[in-house]
Amino acid sequence: MDVAAAARSWIGGWSRAWPARDADLLEPVYAEGALFRSHPFRERQAPADYARWAFADEDERLVELRFGEPILGASEAAIEYWAVLRRRDGSDATLAGVALIRFGDDGRVVEQRDYWDLAEGRHSPNFP
Repeated sequence: MDVAAAARSWIGGWSRAWPARDADLLEPVYAEGALFRSHPFRERQAPADYARWAFADEDERLVELRFGEPILGASEAAIEYWAVLRRRDGSDATLAGVALIRFGDDGRVVEQRDYWDLAEGRHSPNFP
């Protein structure tokens, strides 16, 4: 399994799904039964279930989305992400986080844990 290609696939999946608010675009990225935790204090759930909930719950419009260069292991990756969201009232908020991902033999995600924070206003990413 090519971990770099798997990480690029994950980035590509979220780069397409998030702006479109379409969880189905994530299906090829995740293995069946993949474990997903969107925040340290949330329960695990299916990735598509989380995405459907998050996309439906978002009052914000995605303005900008960027990913850092993945840090790769034998079958895992850590990938930073950064997004500027525009709220309905016109204000901006910045979401910054990291996804800790483990890939299966086929390159699809079998486990993902995210750690993130949200700040008021527009902030630049801390990665190149």
